[in-house]
Amino acid sequence: MIRSPAPEIHLDTSFLIRALVPGSDEAASLRSWLADGRWVALSTLAWGEFLCGPLPDGAAAAARRVARRHIPLGTEQAAEAARLFNATGRRRGSFQDCLVTATAMMAGAELATCDQADFRRFAAEGLKLAK
Repeated sequence: MIRSPAPEIHLDTSFLIRALVPGSDEAASLRSWLADGRWVALSTLAWGEFLCGPLPDGAAAAARRVARRHIPLGTEQAAEAARLFNATGRRRGSFQDCLVTATAMMAGAELATCDQADFRRFAAEGLKLAK
Protein backbone atom coordinates (compact mmCIF):
# COMPACT_ATOMS: atom_id res chain seq x y z
CA MET A 1 0.00 0.00 0.00
CA ILE A 2 1.38 3.43 -0.94
CA ARG A 3 1.19 5.92 1.92
CA SER A 4 0.83 9.68 1.74
CA PRO A 5 4.11 11.42 2.68
CA ALA A 6 2.24 13.58 5.22
CA PRO A 7 -0.16 12.26 7.83
CA GLU A 8 -3.64 11.48 6.67
CA ILE A 9 -6.31 14.00 7.68
CA HIS A 10 -9.49 12.70 9.30
CA LEU A 11 -12.51 14.98 9.21
CA ASP A 12 -15.04 15.12 11.97
CA THR A 13 -18.67 15.84 11.14
CA SER A 14 -18.54 19.56 11.94
CA PHE A 15 -15.55 20.09 9.67
CA LEU A 16 -17.03 18.09 6.78
CA ILE A 17 -20.28 20.07 6.91
CA ARG A 18 -18.48 23.41 6.80
CA ALA A 19 -15.89 22.26 4.25
CA LEU A 20 -18.70 21.84 1.73
CA VAL A 21 -19.70 25.51 2.09
CA PRO A 22 -18.03 27.46 -0.73
CA GLY A 23 -15.79 30.22 0.57
CA SER A 24 -15.53 28.87 4.12
CA ASP A 25 -12.20 28.62 5.92
CA GLU A 26 -12.75 24.86 6.12
CA ALA A 27 -13.25 24.63 2.34
CA ALA A 28 -9.98 26.52 1.84
CA SER A 29 -8.12 24.20 4.24
CA LEU A 30 -9.53 21.14 2.53
CA ARG A 31 -8.57 22.40 -0.94
CA SER A 32 -5.06 23.12 0.33
CA TRP A 33 -4.64 19.64 1.84
CA LEU A 34 -5.89 17.97 -1.33
CA ALA A 35 -3.60 20.13 -3.49
CA ASP A 36 -0.69 19.06 -1.26
CA GLY A 37 -1.56 15.42 -1.90
CA ARG A 38 -2.81 14.79 1.64
CA TRP A 39 -5.17 11.84 2.02
CA VAL A 40 -8.54 12.69 3.53
CA ALA A 41 -10.68 10.18 5.39
CA LEU A 42 -13.27 9.97 8.12
CA SER A 43 -14.66 7.43 10.51
CA THR A 44 -17.86 5.65 9.67
CA LEU A 45 -19.32 7.35 12.75
CA ALA A 46 -18.60 10.81 11.32
CA TRP A 47 -19.98 9.67 7.95
CA GLY A 48 -23.19 8.46 9.58
CA GLU A 49 -23.61 11.69 11.55
CA PHE A 50 -23.09 13.68 8.35
CA LEU A 51 -25.72 11.67 6.48
CA CYS A 52 -28.30 12.44 9.19
CA GLY A 53 -28.50 15.87 7.55
CA PRO A 54 -30.33 17.79 6.54
CA LEU A 55 -28.14 17.86 3.45
CA PRO A 56 -28.38 20.11 0.42
CA ASP A 57 -28.67 18.37 -2.95
CA GLY A 58 -25.37 16.84 -4.01
CA ALA A 59 -23.71 17.18 -0.58
CA ALA A 60 -23.31 13.43 0.00
CA ALA A 61 -21.79 12.93 -3.46
CA ALA A 62 -19.39 15.85 -2.91
CA ALA A 63 -18.38 14.47 0.47
CA ARG A 64 -17.69 11.05 -1.08
CA ARG A 65 -15.38 12.67 -3.65
CA VAL A 66 -13.45 14.46 -0.89
CA ALA A 67 -13.18 11.68 1.68
CA ARG A 68 -13.02 8.46 -0.26
CA ARG A 69 -11.77 6.40 2.65
CA HIS A 70 -14.20 5.67 5.48
CA ILE A 71 -12.60 3.98 8.48
CA PRO A 72 -14.82 1.31 10.05
CA LEU A 73 -15.28 1.13 13.79
CA GLY A 74 -14.20 -2.19 15.22
CA THR A 75 -13.42 -3.66 18.59
CA GLU A 76 -9.97 -2.03 18.70
CA GLN A 77 -11.42 1.43 18.10
CA ALA A 78 -14.12 0.78 20.72
CA ALA A 79 -11.52 -0.26 23.29
CA GLU A 80 -9.35 2.79 22.55
CA ALA A 81 -12.41 5.06 22.75
CA ALA A 82 -13.27 3.60 26.16
CA ARG A 83 -9.70 4.21 27.31
CA LEU A 84 -9.90 7.82 26.08
CA PHE A 85 -13.28 8.30 27.76
CA ASN A 86 -11.90 7.15 31.09
CA ALA A 87 -8.59 9.02 30.72
CA THR A 88 -10.26 12.37 29.94
CA GLY A 89 -12.78 12.61 32.72
CA ARG A 90 -15.73 10.43 31.65
CA ARG A 91 -17.62 13.44 30.29
CA ARG A 92 -21.28 12.72 29.67
CA GLY A 93 -22.15 12.77 25.98
CA SER A 94 -18.51 12.65 24.86
CA PHE A 95 -18.17 9.01 23.82
CA GLN A 96 -18.80 9.81 20.14
CA ASP A 97 -15.89 12.27 20.24
CA CYS A 98 -13.82 9.50 21.83
CA LEU A 99 -14.68 7.16 18.93
CA VAL A 100 -13.76 9.76 16.30
CA THR A 101 -10.52 10.49 18.18
CA ALA A 102 -9.63 6.81 18.57
CA THR A 103 -10.15 6.20 14.86
CA ALA A 104 -7.89 9.10 13.89
CA MET A 105 -5.19 8.25 16.41
CA MET A 106 -5.09 4.56 15.49
CA ALA A 107 -4.66 5.53 11.82
CA GLY A 108 -1.84 7.93 12.69
CA ALA A 109 -3.96 10.73 11.28
CA GLU A 110 -4.48 14.35 12.23
CA LEU A 111 -8.05 15.33 13.05
CA ALA A 112 -9.72 18.34 11.42
CA THR A 113 -12.57 19.70 13.53
CA CYS A 114 -14.47 22.91 14.03
CA ASP A 115 -14.92 21.94 17.67
CA GLN A 116 -11.32 22.39 18.77
CA ALA A 117 -12.30 22.89 22.42
CA ASP A 118 -14.05 19.49 22.50
CA PHE A 119 -11.00 17.68 21.13
CA ARG A 120 -8.06 19.51 22.78
CA ARG A 121 -8.40 17.31 25.86
CA PHE A 122 -7.21 14.36 23.75
CA ALA A 123 -3.87 16.01 22.89
CA ALA A 124 -2.30 14.61 26.06
CA GLU A 125 -3.36 11.15 24.85
CA GLY A 126 -1.65 11.64 21.47
CA LEU A 127 -4.25 13.29 19.21
CA LYS A 128 -2.85 15.73 16.69
CA LEU A 129 -5.28 18.39 15.51
CA ALA A 130 -4.98 19.56 11.91
CA LYS A 131 -4.29 23.22 11.37
